[in-house]
Amino acid sequence: MGLRKPPLHAVHDGRASFTEFGGWEMPVEFDSIRTEHAAVREAAGIFDVSHMGEIEVSGPDATTLMGRLTTNDVTELDPGDTQYACITDEDGIILDDTMVFRLPDDSGAQYLFVPNAGHDAQMYDRWVDYRDEWGLDATVENTTEEWAMLAVQGPDAPALAADASDGATRDVDRFGAAYLEVAGVRSFVSRTGYTGEDGFEFLCPWDDAEAVWSAFDCQPCGLGARDTLRLEMGFLLSGQDFDPDDEPRTPYEAGVGWTVDLDREFVGRDALEGVDSEGVDERFRGIQLLERGIPRAGYEVVDADGEHLGHLTSGTMSPTLGEPIGLGYLANEAAPPGTRVRVVVRGEPKQANVVTPPFIDT
Repeated sequence: MGLRKPPLHAVHDGRASFTEFGGWEMPVEFDSIRTEHAAVREAAGIFDVSHMGEIEVSGPDATTLMGRLTTNDVTELDPGDTQYACITDEDGIILDDTMVFRLPDDSGAQYLFVPNAGHDAQMYDRWVDYRDEWGLDATVENTTEEWAMLAVQGPDAPALAADASDGATRDVDRFGAAYLEVAGVRSFVSRTGYTGEDGFEFLCPWDDAEAVWSAFDCQPCGLGARDTLRLEMGFLLSGQDFDPDDEPRTPYEAGVGWTVDLDREFVGRDALEGVDSEGVDERFRGIQLLERGIPRAGYEVVDADGEHLGHLTSGTMSPTLGEPIGLGYLANEAAPPGTRVRVVVRGEPKQANVVTPPFIDT
């Protein structure tokens, strides 16, 4: 089976380099990661993130189905609200993380949630299987290849979004969402993001993606800059910072225990109650390397005697700080901020400090 391609693939072709990500062929770099990263921190950049999934849920039991399959409390959402949540298995292990949208009343569906790249079919099957097992009256639709998703992020993003929507996006608050006209295209607009900057996501019909993309006069950015931006903020990357097979973690280990509402019944709830009561052995932390080198996923973290303390799941040279930074899981005794550890880079232990992300203030 070939790679899936976003609707703007032909528009990007010849201008960007591409990479495989989650079964999609996506632009990884247009100019340079450093240029694109700086544009988002200092002005604005636009990303094609059409590889993200979209699942719509509607019907009389839509709220019950969403509530039993995500860790957060969807009943807290009013129409137009957005919520971050985890999707866990019976053991409380994160299968995916997601944004959940309570759709405006005129949308035709009640909820939209966004699985990570390549997870849409798996999550669709999960929702349908549990719906049938529990005998719930809900409709589940995988609309991933009906929607293009574009993200405009950076301090100039609010002004750019307002220009493209005749000012309509000014009424969208942080973690809010609405259906608006953008470049003449009815789009679902949310004000969240994955960079730490203010910004918007625009879901528009697949065939209208170019009109919306072309409405923004700012730096096009690829997945390379998206990764360095999220890493500076300490945001989790599915399949790398957690993965049910290769990096099985509960929300408490991954630093997102705040998404877990134990006052409800959901898949994984009983296991997570036990973890919450007993505590965790390892915690998700940041490290700043104090010596020359670049930390990478898989590198071991040790103490001064070479004893194992944990490992990294992500790492890069921070374009903003000009310093090498990483994320990973450390034993409790090494988790307090300021703890001096060593990261084994190409066989050589390099001194590093433990920090609590984010690495920068935005």
